[in-house]
Amino acid sequence: MEPQLPDRETEHHDLEANSQEQQNVRPRRKRPGPAGSNGTAPPPAERILEAMLFAGRGAVTFQKARLILADLSEEQFLSMIDALNAAYRLQGRPYALMPREQGYVMTIKPTFLPLLERLRGPAREARLSTAAIDVLSLVAYRQPIIKQDIDAVRGFDSGAILRQLLKHGLLAAERRADGGRDLIYSTTTRFLALFNLSTLDDLPQTQELERL
Repeated sequence: MEPQLPDRETEHHDLEANSQEQQNVRPRRKRPGPAGSNGTAPPPAERILEAMLFAGRGAVTFQKARLILADLSEEQFLSMIDALNAAYRLQGRPYALMPREQGYVMTIKPTFLPLLERLRGPAREARLSTAAIDVLSLVAYRQPIIKQDIDAVRGFDSGAILRQLLKHGLLAAERRADGGRDLIYSTTTRFLALFNLSTLDDLPQTQELERL
C-alpha cells in the first residue's frame, strides 16, 4: 500500500498555521541585573559607611572611608557618624558608633553585653595562658602591630597564640593599607568590655593583666 501524500489544500493550511505560531512568539524580556550593575545609582554614602562599620575590620577612620568614598570630606564623615548614632538611638538599636583609634567602631551597648557574653562564652573561661596574656599585652600597648614585631619582642613564634586570641574575639586583624601581606593586629571592643575600659587610654598596668 503506497503512502498517501497530503493534498495541496492541507499543506497550505499547515504552512499558514506555522506562520501564525511564529508571529505569536514574543521575545523574552531580559530580567534586570543586580542594583548598580546596569547603570543604576549606587547606595547612598551613609549606607556605604554603615556597611564598613558593620564589617567590623578595625576602626573606620576618615582616611579609610575616603578609599571608598573619594569625594567625602571630613565634615561629612563626622556628620554621617552623628546621623547614624541619632538614628540608632531613635530606633532603640542595641549598638552604637564609638570613637576608637582616630576612627569609629560599631559596638554593642553595655546593657546588652551580658547577652553577648552568653552567646560567645566569657573570655575568662578560656583561662588564657601566660604566653597569651603576654601577646595580648603587647598588642594592647603597641597596636596596631604586625606579627613579626610581636615575635621580635617575645623571641618566639606567636602565630598559634594570635589565632587563639582572634578566636576568642579579643583581637582583630586586618590587611595593611599599603597592600602588604602582613596582618595588622589590634584589640577589640570585647577586650575593652572584659577589662571594664572605656577607651585604650584607660589601659591597666601589665601586672594587672597577669591576674587573669
